[in-house]
Amino acid sequence: MINIKMNQQLKNILITGATGFVGQNLTPYLLEKGYSVTGVTRTPKSTKEYSYQTLSKEIWDTSTAIVHLAGKAHDLKGVSNENDYFEANTELTKKLFHQFLESDCKVFIYMSSVKAAADEVEGVLTETVVARPITAYGKSKLAAETYLLEQTLPVTKKLYILRPCMIHGPGNKGNLNLLYQLVSKGIPYPLGAFENKRSFLSIENLCFVINQLLNQQPESGIYNIADDMAISTNELVQLIGEGSGRPSRILKFPKRLLLGFGKLGTFLHLPINEEKLQKLTESYVVDTTKIKKVLNIQLPESTKQGLLKTIKSFQE
Repeated sequence: MINIKMNQQLKNILITGATGFVGQNLTPYLLEKGYSVTGVTRTPKSTKEYSYQTLSKEIWDTSTAIVHLAGKAHDLKGVSNENDYFEANTELTKKLFHQFLESDCKVFIYMSSVKAAADEVEGVLTETVVARPITAYGKSKLAAETYLLEQTLPVTKKLYILRPCMIHGPGNKGNLNLLYQLVSKGIPYPLGAFENKRSFLSIENLCFVINQLLNQQPESGIYNIADDMAISTNELVQLIGEGSGRPSRILKFPKRLLLGFGKLGTFLHLPINEEKLQKLTESYVVDTTKIKKVLNIQLPESTKQGLLKTIKSFQE
């Protein structure tokens, strides 16, 4: 790990979506590094937080960087309105960036997603891929990215668009937790016939990269973020067995049968449907060469270390 003295010019940080999973981890991480952090949420719960409506120019001018995490996450149940995504992920970003440009704030970090580039990946996903998102979530993230890149950025300011893959860590209740519940109860994993590779991102590594961006302030641009190694879902199931202390069992049912069951699940609104089946079995490998080269860093947490930490947290 490279230790770099914090740039004293970037010490007051605004974090939108401060009460979300990433915000709840990033805030104490930056505080420990010596930053002053101000949370911005829709419904402030303390005098140290602001709403988007009360975010005045005075607050902007006394802040030296903003990490924009707020937005609407991808809805696996498929019940969200498409307009909700664009309102939360695109329009709010436009509003905040306009205020940023008119303020003395120096750095804007936008938390986008690899889904802004592609919902499915053949080979390895790089920042140069032609973006073709399919879902409303991905399209709304790409629309925000496009708007940000179209604006004229003063030479005194920096813009970093981050595209993380699936973020995990203690306290996260996403798809990893669903898989954990299956394996920890001794239920065999039935999708072993699918061979894939997936990238993950531990919250520790994400916080580390954001801190390095604030410290080093490299060239503005789009940056993928993921852990160093991609692993298969079968390997993940084995890790869950290791982390939970329960032996994992992997079954290899015919793919055609499983795909048919996924379609039935979509029709009957079952917990396992086509989209969740795709999430568990697809390959999605993210290339992070660009950001590691620009920052000259090694990530502090390996893929296995991060996943085991998350898995063990589910027991608590």
